[in-house]
Amino acid sequence: MYVFGIEIFDKENFWELIIRFAFNTLFIFILAKQLYYGASKRKDYLFTYILISTVVFFLCFLLDNVKLQLGFALGLFAIFGIIRYRTQQIPIKEMTYLFLVIGISVINALSNSKISYAELVFTNVAIMGVTYILEKTWHLKHESRKNIEYEKIELIKPENRALLIKDIEERTGLKINKLEIGRINFLRDTAKIRIFYYEPDYSINNAGESEFDNINE
Repeated sequence: MYVFGIEIFDKENFWELIIRFAFNTLFIFILAKQLYYGASKRKDYLFTYILISTVVFFLCFLLDNVKLQLGFALGLFAIFGIIRYRTQQIPIKEMTYLFLVIGISVINALSNSKISYAELVFTNVAIMGVTYILEKTWHLKHESRKNIEYEKIELIKPENRALLIKDIEERTGLKINKLEIGRINFLRDTAKIRIFYYEPDYSINNAGESEFDNINE
């Protein structure tokens, strides 16, 4: 049955959409909820990843059978080029997960009859497996950074570097890997210092870094 030339219900395509969407959602949930959120505890990016995956999947699946004119296709890519996260710079690890979410959704939506279900399952499992190994098994630590304004300006001298690190560690409770001396204010006897350290939950430190991006200016 058609309305305005559009079929109301296509049983074959509808069930294919449901099955593929459930399949894609399962792996995105494992990636975003179990792997990413399990390590970072950041609900804001978890929300973003799941919704982006959903939209990208439906966009690719529903437009796969549509013959797009060149102008419309270029306009669509232009829209995607405009969309940006302007509130803060996205850390590299979050960008990697975003790429994985989009990549998995596109693969699951656009795979055709030339790709068997076994190959599709293996691809998803392989991506999950590599991510799990890097995130959970190898325990790759994220080096966090924090920017502070330091008043003991006499300790910024190169010969006092050990004393400077010790003093900052005692006052912050952090194990410092390295530090960078930024702008020095001799009128106020202060200096901006960027410290680098490892912590189990790196996510609490990402917000607010953009304020100090020009620390060396």
